[in-house]
Amino acid sequence: MIRIHKEGRLPILLLLTFLVMIHLLLEKVWPQLPWVNTAFLIVGIGLLIFFLQFFRNPIRLRPLEEDEILCPADGKVVIVEKVMETEYYKEERLQVSIFMSPLNVHVNRYPISGKVAYAKYHKGKFLVAWNPKSSLLNERTSVVVQHPKGGSLLYRQIAGALARRIIMYAKEGQSVKQGTDCGFIRFGSRVDLLLPVDTELDIQVGDVVKGGITRIGRWKA
Repeated sequence: MIRIHKEGRLPILLLLTFLVMIHLLLEKVWPQLPWVNTAFLIVGIGLLIFFLQFFRNPIRLRPLEEDEILCPADGKVVIVEKVMETEYYKEERLQVSIFMSPLNVHVNRYPISGKVAYAKYHKGKFLVAWNPKSSLLNERTSVVVQHPKGGSLLYRQIAGALARRIIMYAKEGQSVKQGTDCGFIRFGSRVDLLLPVDTELDIQVGDVVKGGITRIGRWKA
């Protein structure tokens, strides 16, 4: 079953209103040129279909194991490497980056259950999402979730060249459940996971993954 995400309700309503108003205006201004209105309706329907698919929020339910790290976003794995994390941990972490194209589901989901220890929004640039510098220079959010067995991971929502709004639901001190919505990004972007360096991964660069379904790896207490 596929639903429309709550973040898409207003944009879709505004688009429908705009399309109806332009349709009525064209009928009044150029009644002798029906092909103009027909062409507009074709373009408008195409745009509406794009909005509906972009804001889709598929229900994804599957049995979960406590030590699983679930994929937080749909897309393609573009980076798997050790990096020095300087914002929160200030130590080496294992980075997994997932690039989301405009055609992907753009709902983001909590990769583990636990308690939010850190949540911060950063203003920034809008470099293309696959640029390595986008993790530090682009508009982004950083969220740290403490795992029930001990330890924590950090995930980042990163704006891309087209993404102009990042929505973060996490709040410090909040208890969160794995697989539930943690945010939304418009219109093409990236999500980074900063994991303990000894995390056992089940993915590699080039893999196509699905949020809330694909297992990134297993947690080590």
